[in-house]
Amino acid sequence: MGRRWPECSTLIAGLILITAATAAAHDIITTPITWDREISRIIYERCASCHHDGGQAFSLMTYEVARPWAVAIKEEVLERRMPPWGAVKGFGDFRNDKALTPEQLELIVSWAGGGVPEGEAKDLAPDPKFEQPADVPTHGSIAVSGEFELRKDFLLDGLVPKAVPEDAAFQITAEMPDGSIEPLLWFEHYSAKFAHPFLCRNAIELPAGTKIHGVPPGSTVLLLPAAPATTSSTPTP
Repeated sequence: MGRRWPECSTLIAGLILITAATAAAHDIITTPITWDREISRIIYERCASCHHDGGQAFSLMTYEVARPWAVAIKEEVLERRMPPWGAVKGFGDFRNDKALTPEQLELIVSWAGGGVPEGEAKDLAPDPKFEQPADVPTHGSIAVSGEFELRKDFLLDGLVPKAVPEDAAFQITAEMPDGSIEPLLWFEHYSAKFAHPFLCRNAIELPAGTKIHGVPPGSTVLLLPAAPATTSSTPTP
């Protein structure tokens, strides 16, 4: 379960393909869920931006290429390793989290365990359109490295990894002046290959005197303002 599937060896991939090809003729279909009607829509919406020909990972664009990976797809999405996020779920709340919904997970589990039926071509989802991710404006942001203390009120819209090591694991929290703790972001298995901003579902008010904990010296994370800000900060001595 701990396997990182983008790094599967050629040998393992070959064995999966051979096994899948041999077993395909003997699959017993026990689910009404099909690739063409349900699964392709999930893959195209949440996975295909990386998993297409020429993309950052191997293609999952057709039934023929996706079918041998059915069990691996199920395992990866259930373990929340895919779609890649690079942070612990539930530590902070983000509006751009592409995690699958419980309903989508249930569909994938049913399909992978029910004989992986293809379905009918007429039900196939339209080909997805790939768009370059929009740049997130960083004007007025605060670069945090080590312990920081805000000198003025700051309305936080999100966090952007600026310099974070591969496979990093550290928690970022905000300690309010009243002593309460606000969880901001917990990096886990972070990879610059899938770098992206972490945009808060709702802006977080950080009063003057708030201390930002958890960013190791040598790493840098930007705090994005929710509105044009004149906020300044200074490192804690």
